[in-house]
Amino acid sequence: MDIQKIREDFPILSRQVYGKPLVYLDNGATTQKPRCVVDAMVDEYYSVNANVHRGVHFLSQQATELHEASRETVRRFIHARSTDEIIFTRGTTESINLLAFCFGEAFLREGDEVILSVMEHHSNLVPWQLLAARRGIGLRVIPMDDRGELLQEEYHRLFTPRTRLVCLAHVSNVLGTVNPVREMIAFAHGQGVPVLVDGAQSVPHLPVDVQALDADFYVFSGHKVYGPTGVGVLYGKEEWLDRLPPYQGGGEMIQSVTFEKTTFNELPFKFEAGTPDYVGTTALARALDYVSAIGMEQIAAYEQQLTAYATERLQAIPGLRILGEASRKGSVISFLVGDIHPFDMGTLLDRLGIAVRTGHHCAQPLMQRLGIEGTVRASFALYNTCAEVDVLAEGIERVRKMF
Repeated sequence: MDIQKIREDFPILSRQVYGKPLVYLDNGATTQKPRCVVDAMVDEYYSVNANVHRGVHFLSQQATELHEASRETVRRFIHARSTDEIIFTRGTTESINLLAFCFGEAFLREGDEVILSVMEHHSNLVPWQLLAARRGIGLRVIPMDDRGELLQEEYHRLFTPRTRLVCLAHVSNVLGTVNPVREMIAFAHGQGVPVLVDGAQSVPHLPVDVQALDADFYVFSGHKVYGPTGVGVLYGKEEWLDRLPPYQGGGEMIQSVTFEKTTFNELPFKFEAGTPDYVGTTALARALDYVSAIGMEQIAAYEQQLTAYATERLQAIPGLRILGEASRKGSVISFLVGDIHPFDMGTLLDRLGIAVRTGHHCAQPLMQRLGIEGTVRASFALYNTCAEVDVLAEGIERVRKMF
């Protein structure tokens, strides 16, 4: 990987913040966009813009072809069996809300149970809490050890005859823990229970094969994998999606409508009411092609080396404590330094041109488990460098001495 050449594809990386070169280490929240992704959006708006699926005219046909070609790109990227299993959404959050509503309507009754983990993002917790309030279901939580690894024996003990679904982050957005989802899915399937995997923090960093994982549902967001905001994916096995009711009603998701009865469209359109973000899906496909051309295995290996280097550099800072020391970690380091508040650290690093995330990272139950209010989080991407890690370490040291 030629990192300097890659960085040239991202114009924003050359700007300055407060007179300092930008060091962007907030990739867990959103990644920057390569020029080709933005160019794809501009080109479609200026050259191909027309509503998809409805028109017989040339522009509509061309826009439809681009939109459905994007679905095939997503299918290939995560190795789904069919494009019928690829539902376009607004992001990970909407994908999970869609599934919580549809799965709840179809399969969950009072007294049924859903298993979650202690490290879930709010987007994979709150929708199930809302469902619990509506349906009277119970939520059971997989605990973790102090290293940030889920306790597998405790996970096994959570299953009961009323367990209906497991919801699990592939990679923790706070701890960086890469959960053993393949093994956890296999155990759940042994109990006859399907599994939803939140792949928001894994798809940008690891090769993902939903068939090899045997995931029943897998979700991710475009903006975390160098694509546009407002576009995401829900993958679901066709056998499950066929059995779920629609999420929203309107155009596109119907076959026929009368005042007496509506019949619904086939997959995947049954779950895509209204005009889709067809420009966004084209740009998402361009982003996936971009990282595929580099190679997801190469990206994973490079980011692993970068994270290892950052871990070593940060551990050498007096008083710095890293939260999350799992044996398998993604490119995320959450830390605290002495008694310095995360907001103070983040604000002062920002003045040095260093962008990090501070707070509870939409994982307040995890913070309660750790006994803290929040952390500073540095999250890395394929365009970050060891030199930027050095700037981060020097910035932390400078702030530490101020306090």
